[in-house]
Amino acid sequence: MRFVITGGGTGGHLVIAAVLEKVLSQRGHEVIFIGSSSGQDRMWFEKGSGFTHTYFLPTTGVVNQKGLGKVAALWRIGKAFMRSRALLKEFDAVGVISVGGFSAAPASFAALSRRVPLFIHEQNAETGRLNALLKPYARVFFSSYEPTSPVKAYPVNKVLFEKARLRTSLQRIIFLGGSQGATYINDLALSIAPLLQKRGIAIIHQCGERDLARLQSAYAEMGIEVELMAFSKKLPDLLERSDFAISRAGASTLWELCANGLPAFFIPYPYAAADHQYYNAQFIVQKELGWSERQGDTLKQKLIAVLDEELSSRSKKLMDLIEPEGAEKIIEVIESEV
Repeated sequence: MRFVITGGGTGGHLVIAAVLEKVLSQRGHEVIFIGSSSGQDRMWFEKGSGFTHTYFLPTTGVVNQKGLGKVAALWRIGKAFMRSRALLKEFDAVGVISVGGFSAAPASFAALSRRVPLFIHEQNAETGRLNALLKPYARVFFSSYEPTSPVKAYPVNKVLFEKARLRTSLQRIIFLGGSQGATYINDLALSIAPLLQKRGIAIIHQCGERDLARLQSAYAEMGIEVELMAFSKKLPDLLERSDFAISRAGASTLWELCANGLPAFFIPYPYAAADHQYYNAQFIVQKELGWSERQGDTLKQKLIAVLDEELSSRSKKLMDLIEPEGAEKIIEVIESEV
Protein backbone atom coordinates (compact mmCIF):
# COMPACT_ATOMS: atom_id res chain seq x y z
CA MET A 1 0.00 0.00 0.00
CA ARG A 2 0.99 3.62 -0.45
CA PHE A 3 1.00 6.13 2.40
CA VAL A 4 1.77 9.82 2.82
CA ILE A 5 3.35 11.18 5.98
CA THR A 6 3.01 14.92 6.46
CA GLY A 7 3.95 17.49 9.08
CA GLY A 8 7.04 18.83 10.74
CA GLY A 9 8.65 22.21 11.20
CA THR A 10 10.56 21.11 14.30
CA GLY A 11 12.43 17.99 15.35
CA GLY A 12 9.67 16.85 17.72
CA HIS A 13 7.28 16.32 14.82
CA LEU A 14 9.90 15.05 12.39
CA VAL A 15 11.30 12.33 14.62
CA ILE A 16 7.80 10.78 14.73
CA ALA A 17 7.62 10.97 10.94
CA ALA A 18 10.95 9.15 10.72
CA VAL A 19 9.93 6.39 13.14
CA LEU A 20 6.59 5.77 11.40
CA GLU A 21 8.21 5.76 7.95
CA LYS A 22 10.70 3.14 9.05
CA VAL A 23 7.97 0.80 10.28
CA LEU A 24 5.83 1.32 7.17
CA SER A 25 8.78 0.60 4.88
CA GLN A 26 9.75 -2.50 6.86
CA ARG A 27 6.19 -3.78 6.38
CA GLY A 28 6.49 -3.41 2.61
CA HIS A 29 4.61 -0.14 2.07
CA GLU A 30 5.66 2.78 -0.13
CA VAL A 31 5.85 6.09 1.73
CA ILE A 32 6.27 9.68 0.57
CA PHE A 33 6.74 12.80 2.69
CA ILE A 34 5.00 16.12 2.15
CA GLY A 35 6.42 18.90 4.27
CA SER A 36 7.55 22.50 4.06
CA SER A 37 10.55 24.29 2.65
CA SER A 38 10.54 26.26 5.92
CA GLY A 39 11.51 24.79 9.27
CA GLN A 40 13.70 21.69 9.54
CA ASP A 41 11.84 19.36 7.15
CA ARG A 42 14.40 19.58 4.37
CA MET A 43 17.33 19.12 6.77
CA TRP A 44 15.80 15.90 8.08
CA PHE A 45 14.55 14.22 4.93
CA GLU A 46 16.01 15.71 1.76
CA LYS A 47 18.91 13.26 1.80
CA GLY A 48 19.30 9.79 3.24
CA SER A 49 15.73 9.13 4.34
CA GLY A 50 13.70 6.00 3.62
CA PHE A 51 10.93 7.89 1.85
CA THR A 52 10.28 7.00 -1.80
CA HIS A 53 9.93 10.72 -2.57
CA THR A 54 10.01 13.90 -0.52
CA TYR A 55 8.22 17.17 -1.32
CA PHE A 56 8.97 20.45 0.45
CA LEU A 57 6.28 23.01 -0.31
CA PRO A 58 6.64 26.76 0.40
CA THR A 59 4.51 27.19 3.53
CA THR A 60 4.89 28.96 6.88
CA GLY A 61 2.96 29.04 10.12
CA VAL A 62 -0.16 31.19 10.35
CA VAL A 63 -0.66 31.67 14.09
CA ASN A 64 2.60 33.57 14.57
CA GLN A 65 1.89 35.99 11.69
CA LYS A 66 0.18 39.38 11.84
CA GLY A 67 -1.84 41.41 9.34
CA LEU A 68 -0.76 40.90 5.75
CA GLY A 69 1.71 38.27 6.90
CA LYS A 70 -1.20 36.08 7.98
CA VAL A 71 -2.91 36.59 4.61
CA ALA A 72 0.30 35.69 2.78
CA ALA A 73 0.74 32.55 4.92
CA LEU A 74 -2.81 31.43 4.14
CA TRP A 75 -2.21 32.05 0.42
CA ARG A 76 0.89 29.84 0.50
CA ILE A 77 -1.03 27.09 2.32
CA GLY A 78 -3.77 27.33 -0.33
CA LYS A 79 -1.26 26.81 -3.14
CA ALA A 80 0.38 23.95 -1.26
CA PHE A 81 -3.07 22.42 -0.71
CA MET A 82 -3.66 22.26 -4.47
CA ARG A 83 -0.21 20.76 -5.02
CA SER A 84 -0.87 18.19 -2.28
CA ARG A 85 -4.18 17.20 -3.87
CA ALA A 86 -2.33 16.49 -7.11
CA LEU A 87 0.35 14.47 -5.30
CA LEU A 88 -2.23 12.33 -3.49
CA LYS A 89 -3.92 11.52 -6.79
CA GLU A 90 -0.64 10.84 -8.57
CA PHE A 91 0.67 8.63 -5.77
CA ASP A 92 -2.71 6.89 -5.28
CA ALA A 93 -2.34 7.12 -1.50
CA VAL A 94 -4.55 4.92 0.69
CA GLY A 95 -3.92 7.02 3.79
CA VAL A 96 -2.34 10.26 5.02
CA ILE A 97 -0.62 10.28 8.41
CA SER A 98 -0.18 13.72 9.99
CA VAL A 99 2.40 14.24 12.72
CA GLY A 100 1.32 17.85 13.28
CA GLY A 101 3.00 21.21 12.86
CA PHE A 102 2.21 23.85 10.24
CA SER A 103 3.78 21.66 7.55
CA ALA A 104 0.88 19.22 7.92
CA ALA A 105 -1.92 21.60 6.95
CA PRO A 106 -1.88 21.36 3.10
CA ALA A 107 -1.71 17.56 2.79
CA SER A 108 -4.13 17.01 5.70
CA PHE A 109 -6.81 19.21 4.13
CA ALA A 110 -6.04 17.66 0.74
CA ALA A 111 -6.70 14.20 2.24
CA LEU A 112 -10.10 15.31 3.50
CA SER A 113 -10.99 16.90 0.17
CA ARG A 114 -10.11 13.69 -1.70
CA ARG A 115 -11.72 11.45 0.94
CA VAL A 116 -8.41 9.77 1.66
CA PRO A 117 -8.40 8.53 5.29
CA LEU A 118 -6.54 10.95 7.57
CA PHE A 119 -4.71 9.67 10.64
CA ILE A 120 -3.28 12.06 13.23
CA HIS A 121 -0.57 11.54 15.81
CA GLU A 122 -0.60 14.20 18.53
CA GLN A 123 2.65 14.29 20.47
CA ASN A 124 1.79 16.74 23.23
CA ALA A 125 -0.34 16.70 26.35
CA GLU A 126 -2.08 19.84 25.03
CA THR A 127 -3.44 19.24 21.51
CA GLY A 128 -2.08 21.63 18.88
CA ARG A 129 -4.45 24.02 17.08
CA LEU A 130 -4.25 22.30 13.70
CA ASN A 131 -4.75 18.86 15.22
CA ALA A 132 -7.66 20.10 17.33
CA LEU A 133 -9.28 21.51 14.18
CA LEU A 134 -8.79 18.30 12.20
CA LYS A 135 -9.48 15.80 15.00
CA PRO A 136 -13.25 15.42 14.31
CA TYR A 137 -12.51 14.51 10.70
CA ALA A 138 -9.63 12.09 11.30
CA ARG A 139 -10.19 8.36 10.85
CA VAL A 140 -8.10 7.73 13.99
CA PHE A 141 -6.54 10.20 16.45
CA PHE A 142 -3.50 8.81 18.31
CA SER A 143 -2.26 10.31 21.57
CA SER A 144 -0.40 8.96 24.58
CA TYR A 145 -2.50 11.24 26.79
CA GLU A 146 -6.02 10.75 25.33
CA PRO A 147 -8.18 8.11 27.06
CA THR A 148 -9.93 7.34 23.75
CA SER A 149 -6.75 6.73 21.77
CA PRO A 150 -6.55 3.10 20.53
CA VAL A 151 -2.78 3.16 21.11
CA LYS A 152 -1.23 4.81 24.17
CA ALA A 153 2.35 3.73 23.45
CA TYR A 154 4.48 6.59 22.11
CA PRO A 155 6.38 5.82 18.87
CA VAL A 156 10.02 5.89 19.95
CA ASN A 157 13.07 4.64 18.10
CA LYS A 158 13.70 1.03 19.23
CA VAL A 159 17.37 1.70 19.82
CA LEU A 160 16.48 3.87 22.84
CA PHE A 161 14.91 0.83 24.52
CA GLU A 162 17.90 -1.30 23.55
CA LYS A 163 20.30 1.22 25.11
CA ALA A 164 18.23 1.75 28.27
CA ARG A 165 19.93 1.18 31.62
CA LEU A 166 19.27 1.77 35.28
CA ARG A 167 20.87 4.99 36.58
CA THR A 168 22.26 4.66 40.09
CA SER A 169 24.68 7.60 40.41
CA LEU A 170 25.29 10.95 38.72
CA GLN A 171 28.56 10.82 36.82
CA ARG A 172 27.63 12.49 33.52
CA ILE A 173 24.98 15.11 32.73
CA ILE A 174 23.54 16.03 29.32
CA PHE A 175 22.08 19.43 28.37
CA LEU A 176 19.41 19.30 25.65
CA GLY A 177 17.85 22.45 24.24
CA GLY A 178 15.85 20.75 21.51
CA SER A 179 16.77 20.37 17.86
CA GLN A 180 17.53 24.10 17.53
CA GLY A 181 19.21 24.60 20.88
CA ALA A 182 18.09 26.92 23.68
CA THR A 183 19.97 30.03 24.76
CA TYR A 184 18.56 29.86 28.29
CA ILE A 185 19.74 26.27 28.81
CA ASN A 186 23.10 27.10 27.23
CA ASP A 187 23.62 29.98 29.66
CA LEU A 188 22.47 27.80 32.55
CA ALA A 189 25.01 25.13 31.57
CA LEU A 190 27.82 27.69 31.56
CA SER A 191 26.78 29.03 34.95
CA ILE A 192 26.84 25.64 36.71
CA ALA A 193 29.69 24.05 34.73
CA PRO A 194 32.33 25.01 37.35
CA LEU A 195 30.25 23.37 40.09
CA LEU A 196 29.78 20.22 37.99
CA GLN A 197 33.52 20.10 37.33
CA LYS A 198 34.24 20.47 41.05
CA ARG A 199 31.91 17.55 41.78
CA GLY A 200 33.53 15.39 39.09
CA ILE A 201 30.45 15.34 36.86
CA ALA A 202 31.23 15.18 33.13
CA ILE A 203 29.22 17.28 30.67
CA ILE A 204 27.61 16.53 27.30
CA HIS A 205 26.01 19.57 25.72
CA GLN A 206 23.90 19.83 22.55
CA CYS A 207 23.71 23.59 22.10
CA GLY A 208 22.33 24.34 18.63
CA GLU A 209 24.20 25.65 15.59
CA ARG A 210 23.75 29.38 16.24
CA ASP A 211 25.30 29.20 19.74
CA LEU A 212 28.12 26.75 19.04
CA ALA A 213 30.96 29.24 18.60
CA ARG A 214 30.01 31.20 21.73
CA LEU A 215 29.82 28.04 23.83
CA GLN A 216 33.14 26.72 22.51
CA SER A 217 34.83 29.97 23.50
CA ALA A 218 33.15 30.17 26.91
CA TYR A 219 34.02 26.61 27.94
CA ALA A 220 37.61 27.10 26.73
CA GLU A 221 37.98 30.29 28.78
CA MET A 222 36.82 28.43 31.90
CA GLY A 223 39.17 25.54 31.16
CA ILE A 224 36.32 23.03 31.31
CA GLU A 225 36.33 19.94 29.11
CA VAL A 226 32.94 19.20 27.57
CA GLU A 227 31.49 17.12 24.74
CA LEU A 228 29.91 19.98 22.82
CA MET A 229 27.97 19.72 19.57
CA ALA A 230 25.44 21.79 17.67
CA PHE A 231 23.20 18.81 16.90
CA SER A 232 23.73 15.08 16.82
CA LYS A 233 21.92 12.28 15.04
CA LYS A 234 23.59 9.91 17.50
CA LEU A 235 21.42 11.04 20.39
CA PRO A 236 20.69 7.46 21.60
CA ASP A 237 24.42 6.94 22.18
CA LEU A 238 24.70 10.23 24.07
CA LEU A 239 21.70 9.41 26.25
CA GLU A 240 23.03 5.94 27.00
CA ARG A 241 26.22 7.44 28.40
CA SER A 242 24.38 10.06 30.49
CA ASP A 243 22.98 9.72 34.01
CA PHE A 244 20.83 12.85 34.15
CA ALA A 245 19.36 15.30 31.62
CA ILE A 246 18.55 19.00 31.72
CA SER A 247 16.17 19.48 28.87
CA ARG A 248 13.35 21.31 27.18
CA ALA A 249 10.06 19.39 27.41
CA GLY A 250 9.25 18.61 23.81
CA ALA A 251 7.13 15.46 23.70
CA SER A 252 9.48 13.31 21.65
CA THR A 253 12.48 14.18 23.84
CA LEU A 254 10.44 13.50 26.98
CA TRP A 255 9.37 10.02 25.84
CA GLU A 256 12.85 9.20 24.52
CA LEU A 257 14.24 9.92 27.98
CA CYS A 258 11.57 7.64 29.47
CA ALA A 259 12.42 4.82 27.07
CA ASN A 260 16.07 5.15 27.99
CA GLY A 261 15.42 5.35 31.74
CA LEU A 262 17.15 8.73 31.98
CA PRO A 263 15.82 11.02 34.76
CA ALA A 264 15.51 14.69 33.82
CA PHE A 265 15.00 18.23 35.02
CA PHE A 266 12.68 19.85 32.47
CA ILE A 267 12.72 23.55 31.59
CA PRO A 268 9.66 24.15 29.36
CA TYR A 269 10.07 26.53 26.43
CA PRO A 270 7.99 29.52 27.65
CA TYR A 271 6.72 30.48 24.18
CA ALA A 272 5.56 27.03 23.04
CA ALA A 273 2.07 27.01 21.52
CA ALA A 274 -0.61 26.62 24.22
CA ASP A 275 2.24 26.24 26.74
CA HIS A 276 2.34 22.56 25.72
CA GLN A 277 5.86 21.91 27.02
CA TYR A 278 4.78 22.84 30.54
CA TYR A 279 1.94 20.32 30.40
CA ASN A 280 4.22 17.67 28.90
CA ALA A 281 6.61 18.09 31.82
CA GLN A 282 3.78 18.01 34.36
CA PHE A 283 2.81 14.56 33.08
CA ILE A 284 6.17 13.32 34.44
CA VAL A 285 6.34 15.57 37.52
CA GLN A 286 2.90 14.53 38.78
CA LYS A 287 4.08 10.92 38.75
CA GLU A 288 7.13 12.01 40.80
CA LEU A 289 9.45 10.67 38.11
CA GLY A 290 11.23 13.91 37.28
CA TRP A 291 11.47 17.61 37.97
CA SER A 292 10.42 20.78 36.16
CA GLU A 293 10.75 24.50 36.69
CA ARG A 294 9.84 27.49 34.57
CA GLN A 295 12.63 29.86 33.58
CA GLY A 296 13.35 32.30 36.37
CA ASP A 297 15.66 33.51 39.10
CA THR A 298 15.12 30.54 41.43
CA LEU A 299 15.61 27.81 38.84
CA LYS A 300 19.37 27.44 39.25
CA GLN A 301 19.15 26.88 43.01
CA LYS A 302 16.38 24.29 42.58
CA LEU A 303 18.37 22.47 39.92
CA ILE A 304 21.48 22.30 42.09
CA ALA A 305 19.41 20.80 44.91
CA VAL A 306 18.05 18.13 42.57
CA LEU A 307 21.58 16.94 41.73
CA ASP A 308 21.64 15.16 45.10
CA GLU A 309 18.32 13.35 44.57
CA GLU A 310 18.10 9.55 44.31
CA LEU A 311 17.97 8.35 40.69
CA SER A 312 17.57 4.58 40.60
CA SER A 313 13.87 4.25 41.49
CA ARG A 314 12.92 7.02 39.08
CA SER A 315 15.04 5.51 36.34
CA LYS A 316 13.31 2.15 36.67
CA LYS A 317 9.80 3.63 36.80
CA LEU A 318 10.49 5.77 33.73
CA MET A 319 11.30 2.63 31.74
CA ASP A 320 8.08 1.04 33.00
CA LEU A 321 6.05 4.09 31.90
CA ILE A 322 6.47 3.53 28.17
CA GLU A 323 5.79 0.42 26.12
CA PRO A 324 8.02 -0.60 23.23
CA GLU A 325 6.56 -1.23 19.78
CA GLY A 326 4.51 1.99 19.85
CA ALA A 327 5.09 2.71 16.17
CA GLU A 328 4.23 -0.87 15.18
CA LYS A 329 0.96 -0.73 17.13
CA ILE A 330 -0.01 2.56 15.46
CA ILE A 331 0.72 1.20 11.98
CA GLU A 332 -1.25 -1.99 12.71
CA VAL A 333 -4.32 0.10 13.52
CA ILE A 334 -3.85 2.19 10.39
CA GLU A 335 -3.50 -0.91 8.20
CA SER A 336 -6.72 -2.32 9.64
CA GLU A 337 -8.55 0.91 8.80
CA VAL A 338 -7.52 1.07 5.13
